[in-house]
Amino acid sequence: MVLLPLLLAGLSNAAFAQDSVFTGKVFPVLEAANCHGCHNLDGVASPTRLHFPPEGSSAAQIAAFGRSLVALVDAAAPEKSLLLTKPTKRVAHAGGERIKQASTQETVLRDWVKVLASFTPTQRAAALAYKEAAIGVKPVMELRRLTHSQYNNTVRDLLGDITAPANQFPPEDFINGFKNQAQAQSISPILEEAYSAAAEKLAAAAFRGGLDRRGLITCKPSPDCAQKFVAVFGRRAFRRDLTVQEKRRYGKLFASEPEFVKGAQLVVEAMLQSPAFLFWRNEPASRLAYFLWNTTPDEQLLNETLKTREQTETAARRMLADPRAKEAFDEFLSQWLRFDRVLTAVKDRRVFPQYSRETAVSMTEEARRFAGDLVWNDRSFMELYTANYGYVNGELATLYKVTAPQMEFAKVEFSPESERAGILGQALFLALTSKPDETSPTARGLFVREQFLCQKVPEPPPGVNANLPIPTQAKPMTNRERLSTHLSNESCASCHKLVDPIGFGFEKFDAIGGRREKLKQDFLPDRKAKDQKPVSVFLDLDTSGSVTGVPDSEFNSPRKLGEVLARTPQCQECVVRQMFRYMAGRLETPADRPLLDQAFRRFRDSQFKVKELMIALTWPM
Repeated sequence: MVLLPLLLAGLSNAAFAQDSVFTGKVFPVLEAANCHGCHNLDGVASPTRLHFPPEGSSAAQIAAFGRSLVALVDAAAPEKSLLLTKPTKRVAHAGGERIKQASTQETVLRDWVKVLASFTPTQRAAALAYKEAAIGVKPVMELRRLTHSQYNNTVRDLLGDITAPANQFPPEDFINGFKNQAQAQSISPILEEAYSAAAEKLAAAAFRGGLDRRGLITCKPSPDCAQKFVAVFGRRAFRRDLTVQEKRRYGKLFASEPEFVKGAQLVVEAMLQSPAFLFWRNEPASRLAYFLWNTTPDEQLLNETLKTREQTETAARRMLADPRAKEAFDEFLSQWLRFDRVLTAVKDRRVFPQYSRETAVSMTEEARRFAGDLVWNDRSFMELYTANYGYVNGELATLYKVTAPQMEFAKVEFSPESERAGILGQALFLALTSKPDETSPTARGLFVREQFLCQKVPEPPPGVNANLPIPTQAKPMTNRERLSTHLSNESCASCHKLVDPIGFGFEKFDAIGGRREKLKQDFLPDRKAKDQKPVSVFLDLDTSGSVTGVPDSEFNSPRKLGEVLARTPQCQECVVRQMFRYMAGRLETPADRPLLDQAFRRFRDSQFKVKELMIALTWPM
């Protein structure tokens, strides 16, 4: 914020005197209206000019934000200013009426509009400098804890152990859509115990029976060999040279065991519990390795000089040609597309008797092969939404009603009549966004907003009634009809009209991804009577949908929505942002905008090749 005082120098003392008015009266009104829920860098209104300052901003930043709202004020006709007419819904507003007309809150806002309308050209220019002044400093994280998948891969490459011990660790939380976010990487007592037990087992397995079973000792037993082992293994385990103190400490630990192999085992066990192993430092070799390989740096990477863009790019291209890069991308994909949700999903076997754990695994494998083909064969990644084919096995072929391929997970084209295309037409997406026995337009629309547009939909108000009308034989209802009750409630409508119209476009695909022409609902004429056959009712489906905030976004099928998303800048940029979040272990900030803009340009100019995007994100490091 060094620039802020300079940029505000053009404002008069009178304007400064109004700062307390905005921070003390106006800003609380906007907060109470939950305007910031949509108008932020991740909100559904992110493409608009209005972005609230991030949580924890200083009073000076909030005051500067208040002045920057002059961009939404019509000085010639203040009453027509968007800052006033949008939240009061005097003009169309996707968020609905946030501030009641003729209320005290509107009076407070109206008075602020008058203040901004009175700004001189010099004051206006200084106020509009807020966005540049608010960029701030990029967050720096010195240490990142190994994720469970990184732990498994690291001990595999360090010790040759393929038992994947981290699979038994306490489950990781998804934060910001991923499991590697820094804010969720503390070590709980339970995880600490798991690390200790794993270190003991890994070390014992490496030297079982008093033998060096993994070839970790590269010299003949002697004090010099012990010191060499500490230095060499320690460098690989800690991803850096050991300090003099560390060499001395682990050397003493090695010497505490009379048997040479036992000493080596004790050192390995201790190092695997060290913070220097469990946390990797935010320096070039480790950052590249855990981003592009999801594992520890190899010897070549540890030895490379990575001080320039050219050096970093050369190393990154070598790494992307390594098989480990494919494994790393698969991990990113599995988290971004939430494979876990379908792998743990429960479906009603009475409605979907064909669904099983194997079905769910097949769904994830199709998505993995489909996306992997786009990445590693340098195709446009926007085909993720538009491709008219999938990779199916016999089980998915039955579900999709296509001829089963001769080989498992072979490429199969979908007919235009199927209306399937890309990830949106695949069973993975359709199943993980559904309930056990029926679809969920809300969940499907929410997934599109959050995962593919990087827009966070505000949480529902506390105490809101989320129950929907229950269909009866006398009054059967489609999901569109049931969800219409949300649109009639102002507190629900502001969010539901952002997601439900997206989900309605998928209603011809059931809760496991099978196509249906009509909605079938079964009813028992008399719930108390026994041995009754259900009465089936078939309802026509209206699959017209749209994406609020995206121009010309009307669609009626996954295929049509895929075309909309593929050409939409927010969707294209979201791929960059999701990759950045996974790489950086945190959400992007205004200070990251130059890197994100540069990465997006390279992604777009390469015809949306993901490898070029990944390389772009490795610099500046």
